[in-house]
This record gives sequence, structure tokens and C-alpha cells, in this order.
Amino acid sequence: MAKKLIGVDLGGTTIKFAILTENGEIQQKWSLRTNILDEGSHIVPDIIDSINHHIDLYKMDRDQFIGIGMGTPGTIDRDKGTVVGAYNLNWKTTQNVKEQIEEGTGMKFALDNDANVAALGERWKGAGNEGDDVAFITLGTGVGGGLISNGRLVHGMVGAGGEVGHMIVKPNGYLCTCGNRGCLEQYASATGIVHIAQDKAEEYEGDSRLKAMIDNGDEITAKIVFDLAKQNDYLANTVVDEVAFYLGLAAANLSNALNPEYLVIGGGVSAAGDFLLKRVNENFKKFAFPTVRTSTQLKLAELGNDAGVIGAASLARQFM
Repeated sequence: MAKKLIGVDLGGTTIKFAILTENGEIQQKWSLRTNILDEGSHIVPDIIDSINHHIDLYKMDRDQFIGIGMGTPGTIDRDKGTVVGAYNLNWKTTQNVKEQIEEGTGMKFALDNDANVAALGERWKGAGNEGDDVAFITLGTGVGGGLISNGRLVHGMVGAGGEVGHMIVKPNGYLCTCGNRGCLEQYASATGIVHIAQDKAEEYEGDSRLKAMIDNGDEITAKIVFDLAKQNDYLANTVVDEVAFYLGLAAANLSNALNPEYLVIGGGVSAAGDFLLKRVNENFKKFAFPTVRTSTQLKLAELGNDAGVIGAASLARQFM
């Protein structure tokens, strides 16, 4: 009987699930809304119920499964299988996730940080081409990352390895939620891009659709900024240039330290595609160490929303 893996991608609004072959091919996918009420106490029971229900639904045998892997926000203790400080899940206190899920499903369970897990997914089945050295930057509401060196995730001393969103790219710049100023997250996330656009619109006096929208109080998103830049809106293009500058600088600094084979850019903002990547690459080449410039390759992520479940499932391969 062919062995299977289960991957769970736990987010603040949605929990995504997948059943995969041991080679990482997705066979079934489903999702449910994340119920964060009552201090997130429904989340783990909902995950257990959903997994058990779908195993029965597909008439599968628990012995077929190697294990379950999960990516989650918050601070992770991988050995104990606990999560704390996942505020978008309402998890303020320590959650004994591993203990509950193993007991509730009868399967082995492993977990890691959601950005790390997405990095594992891209490395295994996406743009990382199973490389031993892959850096991953994900651009969404914030900026996350995952670093793989010599085939292993870089966790650091207390699990804060790979916090690329908090690299300082502009000393004394915008105030970040972490308390520092000038973090990459404030310049390359979806919210950061809007912040830059609003600041630039105040100073700009020329003709611009983006400026008119901001002056009218219309809602602006990162996607609108990129769409207008592609239509040659001058102000929108200066915003994209600034974002690409900081992202290129961060990519070069990261690559100078690690010299990965691939530096993969994913997350919602990366949907801007080659339009963004080309400009990031120009700045990367400007700031990268000469041997890094010619050996590290910048790429766009390939797995989209599946990176999380694929990477999560790969955590369970340790039980093979």
C-alpha cells in the first residue's frame, strides 16, 4: 500500500490541508475557516476532526500515513511541538499542538514556522529544484523568510533564524511592528508598498493616476500600484523602483552571507512577476559580492498557495 503524507498550512483566516504521496504529489486538497474565537481553543480540535473526517471520507487506512506536518505562525518549540505568541490565531499562551494532534489522530506529527515551511515546499517541489542551499523571501502583509543551508533549515538558537523581514534596509526609516526602524517588512510588504506610495504622492506634483486616487481617498493596494506602474504611471514606477531597491539590497546581503544556489521570492506581492524581479535583480547585482553575483540566481516562487501544504508534508518525511 503506497504511503501518504498529510500537510497542514495553518493561517489566520484559513486552514489548508492536503494528502500527498511520499514524493510530494498532491492527491487531495481541502480547507476550512480558522475559528479564532475563545482564544483559539477551537483550532486544534477542528484540525483533528477535519483530518479524521477526510480519512474516513476517502476510505483510507491510518496505517497508510507516514505522518502529519504543519506550518503555523508564532514561536515554535519543535521538540515539544508547542506554539506560543501566534496573535493572529488568538494563541497568547502555549499551545500543546503536537500532543493533542497525535492523540486525536493516532499519527506522528511535526511542526515548524509557516515561512520556513513554505521555503521547504519551494525547495522540494518548486523553484528551489531540491537544492541544498536555498533562501526564500515571502512578501505578503508582512515579509517572512526561510533559509536552507546544507539541506537543512536554519533555525538559529531560539528559532528566530530566517527573520529576513527584520533586516534593516534603511537605518532610522519607517517604524516597524517589531520596534525597530527601517526593516525590510516596512518597504517590501503589501502594506509597506502602500505606505511608500502615500508618502511619495504627498511630494509629487506631476500628473499621475496613482496620485489622483490617493488624493481622492480611494483605497490603494500593492496590486494597484504595480498595475499602474505597468501602465507607465510615473509615480507608481518610482514606488516600484524604491521597493525593488530595498528588496535587491536585502537579497544581496542575504546572499553575501549564505551564497544560496537560488534566492526565491514568493508571497502575494511576487504576483507582479518579472516586472518586479527584473528590477530587483538589477539592484541585487549592484550590491552582491562578485562571486555571489555570478552564482546565486534570483527566481520567482512556483507553487503559489500550495507551498505551505507541500512544505508542511515534507516535515513528516522524517518519520519514514
